[in-house]
Amino acid sequence: MSLSELMDWFAQTSDIGAQALEHIKLSFIPVIAAMLVALPIGLYIGHRRRFELAAVSIANLGRAVPSFAVLSLALPIAINVAGWIDRPELGLGFWPTFVALFFLSVPPILTNAYVGVKGVDPDAVDAARGQGLSERQILRRVELPLATPLIIAGVRTAAVQSVATATLAALVAGGGLGTYIVLGFRTGPSGRPSLIGGAILVATLAIATEILFSVINRALSPKTVSKKAAAFRSPAQITQPDAGAA
Repeated sequence: MSLSELMDWFAQTSDIGAQALEHIKLSFIPVIAAMLVALPIGLYIGHRRRFELAAVSIANLGRAVPSFAVLSLALPIAINVAGWIDRPELGLGFWPTFVALFFLSVPPILTNAYVGVKGVDPDAVDAARGQGLSERQILRRVELPLATPLIIAGVRTAAVQSVATATLAALVAGGGLGTYIVLGFRTGPSGRPSLIGGAILVATLAIATEILFSVINRALSPKTVSKKAAAFRSPAQITQPDAGAA
């Protein structure tokens, strides 16, 4: 396949924008749902230091199970549920993909939230307690801001993995950029422009997602961490004036 053939494929394929939007929907809705579930659990475990073994076990289990296996299990379940409610169109496409990407996204978000809060400087937490803050205020005003960089990193990992893995949606009629890749495999040598073009589009979207979250992390981290760390330093951490100073 030549470069001109690939460029012709990009020029002649008119639905790239629509498929890209579908891919974004398939990728990010499961990540948002995983955040709503995993973030509160991770923050609670990190703050209270409870159920730590369970958190680590869940995270490791989620990493060990392949997304394709979850998709294969979710597909017949979604089809049966859709049949029970007399909505057969719901059995394919979005919901099996959602289940697979949701379980893929939970481990990094849960782990990073737990580790980020647990790793907050104990002196800052003790100083906040000494100022009379409640446990909820400590979590919201001290631990959460200081753990923000690691939490965003977990969401970034989940989002990039979800974008890359959402290509599997095409196998269950879910649409997205994976449609071009599947079409390329099915049509053999003549489908190579579609195969390579789809792969380039998915890779570009994954890189764009990585850059987006890197910018968000860089924008939030310096201000949040420096202000909160300065506000809740313990007296022992404050530099004393030099004894020989005038």
